[in-house]
Amino acid sequence: MEEEEELKGILREAFGDSSSDSDGETSHHRQGRVLVSDSTDEVVKPHSIFGDTDIWEPITEIKGLWICRDFLSTDQQASLISALQKEGYLAEASHNQAMRFGDLPTWALELSYYIRENILLSGYFSESVDFMSSDNSKETRLFPPELLWREPLFNQLIVNIYQPGEGICAHVDLMRFEDGIAIISLESLCVMHFSPAKAEISHLENVKEEAKVPVLLTPGSVVLMWGEARYLWKHEINRKPGFQTWEGQEIDQKRRISVTLRRLSPTK
Repeated sequence: MEEEEELKGILREAFGDSSSDSDGETSHHRQGRVLVSDSTDEVVKPHSIFGDTDIWEPITEIKGLWICRDFLSTDQQASLISALQKEGYLAEASHNQAMRFGDLPTWALELSYYIRENILLSGYFSESVDFMSSDNSKETRLFPPELLWREPLFNQLIVNIYQPGEGICAHVDLMRFEDGIAIISLESLCVMHFSPAKAEISHLENVKEEAKVPVLLTPGSVVLMWGEARYLWKHEINRKPGFQTWEGQEIDQKRRISVTLRRLSPTK
């Protein structure tokens, strides 16, 4: 109990009190609901010690790809950006990328705790196996327990700053990193496209080589990638004119910040 209160205090200091937003209005982040796959029903979940749980959505075309669009409230996003500024990540426009290995800064550890807590209370996580259930496959999980309970959950981070028009080419993250990656988006909307890695297309069921799956990343969202999503699909952000559209509308591009959390594979 004492450890829970200590962890709760750390997160409140970093992200503010999760019981309310700065504008006084209730957002999806505060409603304590998760999205039920293939259903429009919403289920009330228990309160987290950090506030209410968030709405997690599986990207059904890709196994192991999930998004929570309201992971961080407006106040929490502002606190995270402030932490990045204090550590000098946003000091010079000419420096658009920074990496950290090993011991992570306090704010990154807090993000890791917050991710783990939300997964545990999401309604999509279970450490037990019900052999009588038809909805028991590994692919229906938000995050596998063997990844969630590793210590540390993440030990490497990369902060990327993208000005309007700047993006990242299609790629699969290097094999030097373990399974299970989290990407937090800040400031600007963008569309991330996923496409099958050509070398791995034979391992994907009913997927064409030219397939592209768009995913809208909102400010404050977090994407989780593991399994097929992490190893068999490339991801990219093309912010050139004409590529950043959603539901037929061109996205008004602004500066975008991403924080990627990963875990290094142990050296042999």
